[in-house]
Amino acid sequence: MSDDIRPFTVAVSDGEIADLRERLARTRWPEKEVVDDWSQGAPLAYIQELCDYWATSYDWRRFEAEINAYDHFLTEIDGIDVHFMHVRSPHEDARPMIITHGWPGSVAEFMKIIDPLTNPTEHGGSADDAFHLVLPSMPGYGWSAKPTTAGTSTGKIAEMWDVLMVRLGYDSYVAQGGDWGAAVTSAIGWQALGHIEAIHTNMPIARPGSADMENPSEVEQAALAALKYYDEVDSGYFKQQATRPQTLGYGLTDSPAGQAAWIAEKMWAWTDNDGHPESALTRDEILDNISIYWFNATAASSARIYWETRVGATRGVVEVPTAISTFPAEIIRSARRWAPKVYANIEYWNDLDRGGHFAAWEVPDLFIAEMRAAFKVI
Repeated sequence: MSDDIRPFTVAVSDGEIADLRERLARTRWPEKEVVDDWSQGAPLAYIQELCDYWATSYDWRRFEAEINAYDHFLTEIDGIDVHFMHVRSPHEDARPMIITHGWPGSVAEFMKIIDPLTNPTEHGGSADDAFHLVLPSMPGYGWSAKPTTAGTSTGKIAEMWDVLMVRLGYDSYVAQGGDWGAAVTSAIGWQALGHIEAIHTNMPIARPGSADMENPSEVEQAALAALKYYDEVDSGYFKQQATRPQTLGYGLTDSPAGQAAWIAEKMWAWTDNDGHPESALTRDEILDNISIYWFNATAASSARIYWETRVGATRGVVEVPTAISTFPAEIIRSARRWAPKVYANIEYWNDLDRGGHFAAWEVPDLFIAEMRAAFKVI
C-alpha cells in the first residue's frame, strides 16, 4: 500500500459534456404518470424540465471552478484510490473532523459548510469553533475508485477512514455523517481503533424495541410514522440496490435522464420542502450532485454499498462520546429513548424544527450551529 497523497483536480472534458447534452436530446421518454402528484415517482413534466435545463442552461464549469477552489487529493488505501477534499483551518489548534456523505449524495452536499467550519471567525464564530475538514468520496462514489472485489462494507470504509486520518497526520479526530455516512461514522465509533475522540450523526441508526413502543411521546410517534412510511412506501430503491445493483446500473449509466430521475425523486422525498424539491435546494445544486454521478458513471458502484451491507453487515455498540442532531424531514428518524442500545455514551442530543435528510446542504446554518454546539460538549 502506497502512503503517497497525490494532488487531484476535478476535470470533465468538453467531449463528456457534449456527450451528455447529446444523450439528453435523444431521450426516449415514458408516458405521463396517471396521478397528479409524486406518488408514482418523479413526474414526467418536472424531469423533462430538469433535463432540458441540464442540456441547455446548466453550467458544469461553474461548479467545477467552485469545487476546485478547495484542495483535492487521491491516496490508495487497501488497493482503492480514495478521493478526498482536505481543507485546513487557519486556526492551527482546530479539531480535525472527517465528514462522510451517503447515497444519493456526494461531497457537493458540504460546499456551504466548509468555510464557516474551517474559518469560523469570519462567519460568526470563534477560534474555538474551528475544524480541519476531511471530506472523502466513499469508494464507488464521486472521484474515488470503484471496488473490484466484494467486501467494501461500511465497516471496511470506517477502517479506511481511520487510515486516512492518521496518514494525514491526525493522531486524534472526530467524525460526522448522515445516511451511509452515519453507518460509517457509527462504525468508526464502535471500532474505536484508538484515534477517534467522538462522533456526531444526523441520522442515528437505532430503531425501537418492543418496550419502546409503550406510551410513545409526540416525537416518538412522529418517528414511528416516518419509519412506517419508509418501510411501506419509500424503500423500493433500497430493495433494488441491495439485491440487483448491477442490473440497475445498466440503465442509469446509459441514460442521463434515468440517472437524473432516480436521484431527483429523492431530492423531493427526503428534503424539508413545500412539495417541490427546488424549494429546499436550487436546481443547480441538484444538478451539481447528479452530474457527479453521471460524469463518473457511478450508478452501479454507488448502489453496491446496499448489497454489501445486506450480505455482510456487522455492528457494535458505540462507546465513544456521541452527539446526535435529528431533523424533522429525515427519512429514518430515531428518538432519544431508543438510541442507547446503539450509542451508549450520548452526551448531546437536539431535535431541530426544520431540515431534512441532507442537513448540511438544506439548512447549513443549523448544521453549522449543531457542529459548534455538539463538539463543545464532547
